[in-house]
Amino acid sequence: MDDVVIGIDASTTAVKAIAFTRDGKELFQAAREAYPLSNPRPGHFEQDAEHWWTALLGALKQVAEAVGAARVAAIAIAHQRETFTLIDHAGKPLIPAILWLDERARPQVIRLSAELGRKTIRDWSGKPPDPTPALYAIAWLAEHQPQTLDDAAAVVDVHGFFVHRLTGRLVTSTASADPLGLLDVKNGTWHPQLVEAAGLRPDQLPRLVAPGAICGGLGESVARLIGLKAGTPVVAGAGDGQAMGLGMGVYGDGKNYLSLGSGIVSGCYSRGITTSDAFRTLVSPTGSGFMLETVLRSGMQLVDWIVRTTGSPSAAALEKAAVDVAAGSEGLLVMPYWAGVMSPYWDGAARGAIVGLSLDHEPKHLFRAVLEGIAFEQAIASEAMETQAAETRAAETQAAETQPGGKPAAMIAAGGGTNCALLMRIMASVLERPLSVSPVNEAAALGAAMLAASAIGWFASPETAAEAMAAPPTRHVDPVDGLVSGYRARKAIYRDLYQATRETHVRLGEVGQV
Repeated sequence: MDDVVIGIDASTTAVKAIAFTRDGKELFQAAREAYPLSNPRPGHFEQDAEHWWTALLGALKQVAEAVGAARVAAIAIAHQRETFTLIDHAGKPLIPAILWLDERARPQVIRLSAELGRKTIRDWSGKPPDPTPALYAIAWLAEHQPQTLDDAAAVVDVHGFFVHRLTGRLVTSTASADPLGLLDVKNGTWHPQLVEAAGLRPDQLPRLVAPGAICGGLGESVARLIGLKAGTPVVAGAGDGQAMGLGMGVYGDGKNYLSLGSGIVSGCYSRGITTSDAFRTLVSPTGSGFMLETVLRSGMQLVDWIVRTTGSPSAAALEKAAVDVAAGSEGLLVMPYWAGVMSPYWDGAARGAIVGLSLDHEPKHLFRAVLEGIAFEQAIASEAMETQAAETRAAETQAAETQPGGKPAAMIAAGGGTNCALLMRIMASVLERPLSVSPVNEAAALGAAMLAASAIGWFASPETAAEAMAAPPTRHVDPVDGLVSGYRARKAIYRDLYQATRETHVRLGEVGQV
């Protein structure tokens, strides 16, 4: 027996527990969905960590009943990143968990950037200052709830919370803790000055282990609750973004992943440490090297916005009409910052812009222009990310073939956006490279399962686990030759759009606060 590993994906809306076999095939999936998201004040987004726990127990119990306890060799966890809570010595949450969506800490971003230096924070943590990392929300707690923060036994990410409940040990993965913004990303240790800046004591932090290490065994009481064997290894996983890339087979040089979901996340592997405003630098889910990552908050949710706003019957109907619109959308250009912008500008005041509207434009033109704007944004992000990774690789190897400017890296895509054929053609043409489409629907859970499989000795390393368990692409989308040069010219214009509108958005924000 012992022929199954369980990958957990604890997202913002659900906990999924998925049993995978040694070849990466999904054997059984259980999900506990729709735990509440609280928005008690503008910019505040919270959840009850006990809801995560109830969902995890239910999902694991369902998997155990379906596949049998004797078959489960190990468990590993992927999860929503940056989200955290405070716990007491018994593991009970002291506050509602503060989510990655939360924006209450914008004043703390400004303050800590001034005190420590914006570039210093970025180079220490790998993350340009922004409300998303937990560092700033913890600093907010130090100002607004100092006694609660002081009384806390520990601050835990979702991974650390689950591991503590499952094993009794206060342990988390470096690839899970890293997005909190408290880690020395180069060395994989808590950074003392960032910890102090957050208002924490060193004893309030979990012990760190590398992804793929065994955190502990499943406790007897929990094992009885869910029907698994006591002592089942609980393996250190990673944040869902890194785990997703691993699950898609991106674990070394020469590959990128592109997740086309509500937001759009892309990443590539870097052997050495490099930091920039153009991307975030994260601990690799394999424990070796780093992942460079870009995020566009407004991705496929803009398609839903267009459907709602224009009263169109469906996205499919708009896509069908937009296929006949010429590239360039008859002079329309869209900057897709409906929810602000992270990389490369890290500007919460930024907003979307639609430039070039005329009386001749219809919803189909706007639909195509949004897809083109998303593709332009991704192309600029990918260029910056890949160039930096190549320069780092060249500096380490001093090999001429690693110099930037060569053939673009292969890119594997997943997510709901891959079902939009028009977007995929536009994206391939703007990126000027073929796109491979992954058939894996649950890449984050599969990435966690790969780490579990490596930890128990099925494979020699996470990389060999990924090679064996990642599903090959089901289709490829090539650039359209007739579109490439025109999109290249429009991309050059798009590059100037943020700077042309930046001050306008700042002034509008100031007027709105009067």
